[in-house]
Amino acid sequence: MHSLDPVPPPMELVVARHAEDTAWLRRVPREIRITVYDKGDGTTGGIPLPNIGREAHTYLHHLAERHDTLADLTVFVQGHPFDHAPDLHQHLRNLAAGSETIRDFQWLGFLADTDDPRGRRLFVPWSKNPAREELDMENFHRALFGGAGPDAYRFFVGAQFAVRREAALRRSRSFYQAARELAATFPLAPHCFERCWDRVFGCDGTAERLPPDRMTAYFKPIRRLENCKEPLVRPPEPR
Repeated sequence: MHSLDPVPPPMELVVARHAEDTAWLRRVPREIRITVYDKGDGTTGGIPLPNIGREAHTYLHHLAERHDTLADLTVFVQGHPFDHAPDLHQHLRNLAAGSETIRDFQWLGFLADTDDPRGRRLFVPWSKNPAREELDMENFHRALFGGAGPDAYRFFVGAQFAVRREAALRRSRSFYQAARELAATFPLAPHCFERCWDRVFGCDGTAERLPPDRMTAYFKPIRRLENCKEPLVRPPEPR
């Protein structure tokens, strides 16, 4: 399920798995190298990691340990990626065939949204946050980037994305090592990373897709929104 070949591949799919069924990987095009990091029972034959820091720790581990041998394009996803990226297989086929290109960074998902630095708009009322905890994006941003963060974080929900090697190499190995430690120790760090993966690579992943006057944009039909007065934002034409 993974390779230790030191030669960088053209494209690599990195999967952060815990206990998910990864049978879907059989449908990934042969041209794409697959690397599974397993924080669960180890039945995938993937690379074992301690069960800390969720997918953020996994992604950063790959970026730190493979810094010198990153693929031309790396796609980072969770063990069951389809709740947030139902069209993942189509993206992978298109990328493998060369009919879809990514310049630096691209979120994978259908919901672009906006949260404030305390997570009060999205994270606090989230159904999987029954304790109604708040995020501390201000101190997280300072710890990760060394400076103050923005007033709002615009991102695609799901913490899945593709990044070019050139964009990933804007950061040093030591940056990713420190970020990996942050993912394991900072309170609610994976949710903080989810809001700023594009910033990790020096990119703005929503600039061309989420209009500045909108807080939220959907990129697939949502039945409960079909009768909304405000139209859905549609995907831009492929570049």
